[in-house]
Amino acid sequence: MGTTLREIIYTIGGGIPKDRDFKAAQLGGPSGGCLPAQYLDLPIDYDSVKQVGAIMGSGGLIVMDESTCMVDVARYFLEFTQNESCGKCVPCRVGTRHMFDILTRICAGQGKMEDLDELEQLAGHIKSSSLCGLGQTAPNPVLTTLKYFRDEYHEHIQLGHCRASVCEALVRYEIDAETCTGCTVCAKNCPVMCISGARKEPHVIDQLRCVKCGQCFEACRFEAIKRGVATSMASSVSTTEDAGI
Repeated sequence: MGTTLREIIYTIGGGIPKDRDFKAAQLGGPSGGCLPAQYLDLPIDYDSVKQVGAIMGSGGLIVMDESTCMVDVARYFLEFTQNESCGKCVPCRVGTRHMFDILTRICAGQGKMEDLDELEQLAGHIKSSSLCGLGQTAPNPVLTTLKYFRDEYHEHIQLGHCRASVCEALVRYEIDAETCTGCTVCAKNCPVMCISGARKEPHVIDQLRCVKCGQCFEACRFEAIKRGVATSMASSVSTTEDAGI
């Protein structure tokens, strides 16, 4: 008790793999809050973490780097707690399901700005009126990501952009012709066989058939496959900006 988050991560834990930047830490298990870098020197004890929106909970600690999408993180943990709900009380049974549906829409590029206010209102009702600790703490990941990483929600909704390239609907995979060596590894790993090209020649991804699984991205040894904003989303953003909205 009292050891700082920074000491736990960088001294005891040995730091973040591949020297990536720290982005957030979730304390307390699936119902815990997600804390940003500004709290790296926070002493870990019951009162300190509670003041910033987290809990000690089960004692779990998950450290995330810049490759993590905080909207997706909130959706992921809310799905877990929603599935764990016993269903006895309406706020937890129905409320967490509705929150999960909203987050799923946002991750799919179909969110609206008013969704953020609705998420916060639902979270307040669920926390104050659920019968047990599960429902009372379930909204924590959503509330803390909305508080500390709200800009990522705005990017998903207004720009159709997932900065971590995690949300599949907002991602497009392309092969850089100048970097591609034509080794065929990406084509061999594609589950829908949508990558074509002769050996030792640059390959191409058929965007209409691509399921955005990311297998090619993970398999490429030459960093020739790039992840970016989906074209359809990018064009809609341009249209919105051109219209002065």
